[in-house]
Amino acid sequence: MNTRSLLEASRISPTATQKMAEFHADVVAEVQATVARDPVVVVGMSQNPHVKNVRRALKDAAIEFTYLEYGSYFSQWKPRLAIKLWSGWPTFPQVFVRGVLLGGEDLTKAALADGTLKARLAQ
Repeated sequence: MNTRSLLEASRISPTATQKMAEFHADVVAEVQATVARDPVVVVGMSQNPHVKNVRRALKDAAIEFTYLEYGSYFSQWKPRLAIKLWSGWPTFPQVFVRGVLLGGEDLTKAALADGTLKARLAQ
């Protein structure tokens, strides 16, 4: 499996590492705790049609989920950036199933269609 390239930790100054760790740490901790606790978590933002589509698809499939919303296109972009930096996923929604990042709308709908989302839930 190929993973995207990341800057090596040895090439980041200790001061920058500390700033990165502190960047909206409360929001990241909230998402981490929810992902660890709840079977299905959707992290999103208001006014985003992809978030609405995923929530509707999960409801239509009778899958219960926890929804965490952080602002809109016009607000809370920094907390959302912290979530993106933590997960490595560049867009919203971010869908987690049993603690694993499934992806966004397209990958969630594909997992619903092929049964892998329900199979992961059953584990």
